[in-house]
Amino acid sequence: MKTDIEIAQSAQMQPIGQVAAALGVDADDLEFYGKYKAKLSESLIDRVANRPDGKLILVTAINPTPAGEGKTTTTVGLGEAMGRLGKRAIIALREPSLGPVFGIKGGAAGGGYAQVVPMDDINLHFTGDMHAITAANNLLCALLDNHLHQGNPLGIDPRRVMLKRCLDMNDRALRNVVVGLGGKINGVPREDSFQITVASEVMAILCLCSDLEDLKRRLGDILVAYTYGGEPVFARDLKAEGAMAVLLKDAIKPNLVQTLENTPALMHGGPFANIAHGCNSVRATKLGLKLADYCITEAGFGSDLGAEKFLDIKCRLAGLSPAAIVLVATVRALKYNGGVPKNELTQENLPALRAGIVNLGAHIDNMKQYGVPVVVAINRFGTDSDAELQFIADYCRENGADFALSEVFAKGGEGGEALARAVLAACEKPADFHPIYDAALSIPEKIEAIAKKIYGADGVDFTDAARKSLAEAETLGKGMPVCIAKTQYSLSDDPAKLGRPTRFRITVREIRVSHGAGFVVALAGSIMTMPGLPKVPAANAIDVDRNGTVTGLF
Repeated sequence: MKTDIEIAQSAQMQPIGQVAAALGVDADDLEFYGKYKAKLSESLIDRVANRPDGKLILVTAINPTPAGEGKTTTTVGLGEAMGRLGKRAIIALREPSLGPVFGIKGGAAGGGYAQVVPMDDINLHFTGDMHAITAANNLLCALLDNHLHQGNPLGIDPRRVMLKRCLDMNDRALRNVVVGLGGKINGVPREDSFQITVASEVMAILCLCSDLEDLKRRLGDILVAYTYGGEPVFARDLKAEGAMAVLLKDAIKPNLVQTLENTPALMHGGPFANIAHGCNSVRATKLGLKLADYCITEAGFGSDLGAEKFLDIKCRLAGLSPAAIVLVATVRALKYNGGVPKNELTQENLPALRAGIVNLGAHIDNMKQYGVPVVVAINRFGTDSDAELQFIADYCRENGADFALSEVFAKGGEGGEALARAVLAACEKPADFHPIYDAALSIPEKIEAIAKKIYGADGVDFTDAARKSLAEAETLGKGMPVCIAKTQYSLSDDPAKLGRPTRFRITVREIRVSHGAGFVVALAGSIMTMPGLPKVPAANAIDVDRNGTVTGLF
């Protein structure tokens, strides 16, 4: 079989205006970025605002292996399969981050014959949204440090700056830095740090805002520091929100691309799910619901991270209600959760599968708590044995879970027709969507609700540092949902605890208020907001020839 990039580069793409026309979108509503990419205009968003919504389908997964389990691939293939069944469907995805592209995970445009194209453009600079977010965030940082340099009239305490600089790259050397060195002319020396762009609050704000005015208000609400007297200082106090919004005025518009089978795809925003809330933009999702009968979206990593945040943060804040949830499971991830090393996952191992399948059971139970029908997508890999696939199917049947085999990686939309039929049937079942905690609870109570109901923890412990910040967080974050940052490899905060761990507690080491985004962040375990590169980065294999053809991207 060809590599992902070889398949993508041989795709028969339609001009993006033709893809838009199939949605009833005129060329006047497109802002073209070449032949195959476009942003959708504000006038289109306004014009379709009163249309009835289609049905929202969320794709999530069990706890993955380090290589991922094909959640985006399943989302893409499901959209293509619905088109083959005569349904008007659109998919809504996150934009990839350059950090994972050049790190260990690779790109995020699907795989095999279920990809979004142009794949190389999407995984690289795309329409410049990531750069705009990085620039807006770092403009705010520059304004803050300039304020300190110019006499600090607000009385900002340099030891209590909450804002971090950002970069869309995995670079561990920037986790902790000192700025302002070199004498008085170069500013006020202080400790600083970087996080990856997709972990920034500006990214979260862009993905949760409703329009340009809401964007500007939220940017102004970013908590940047505290004064010497302990009073909060916001971006609006630095008069930063207007200039930041200018940098983001185009990035706020959803991007339209297509799949290998020309299914329309909205790709917009990209917050990490183990660090941030892990969903594409509210604007893209809501627009997709207006343009099609079915809008299929994904949330990053397993249901304990992406789906929980999608359902408890994004749906709560945006007033969304999914009609069905697709839970992606793979033989290899379940064997991994059963204790099989990464280099042995391609070998048949039914005892390990039996040990690890409790992880699937946990995620099924988790999603059922939200009152939405669940369908398990058994994502087939070429190394899976018939006995292993049958074991998962039997487990689903015995546990009362709808399921279907998905072969979209190898067969595209054709390989997703069984899954599409199961999902369409699920969409017709009654749904009673509800978040799993009341936003009026205290921050510790909300964190404990997630830890107990979703992770299966016995409780939550707070470090001294986390407890010190709780009083301020309760004041500034009153009524806000909670975004827990933790490892994606386990239901717990310890990546070594695989399967369905029991008799464990979650440790929260830091509390931050993303005041502009509208949620409180709780950092659990040893999660890093600036990842590092592996010993052999994916970047080592990426190249371009004299004709501009990219190789090694996956």
